Amino acid sequence: MQLQEFADRSHLDSSTIEAWMDAEWLVAHRPGHPFSEQDLARVRLIEDLKGDLGVNDEGVALVLYLLDQLYGLRCLLRDIQAMRITADDRTH
Repeated sequence: MQLQEFADRSHLDSSTIEAWMDAEWLVAHRPGHPFSEQDLARVRLIEDLKGDLGVNDEGVALVLYLLDQLYGLRCLLRDIQAMRITADDRTH
């Protein structure tokens, strides 16, 4: 989705979006359609961390970093499992 739609749906102003992108809490992924539904979910998480839980900016950065690491590991594990299944299919 484009920046304006993302801003409307996330209820964030452009300066907040820019600040969060500068902090690498949000990353525009693709030219033309830089934001996704996952980015909207990330905004909700950031808002929950900052608002409901009172986490400071450094804490938000740490939580997001750890979640990104966990997601990356889950993707890697899924790829390894898929390769294993493919290798098992070739041997049978």
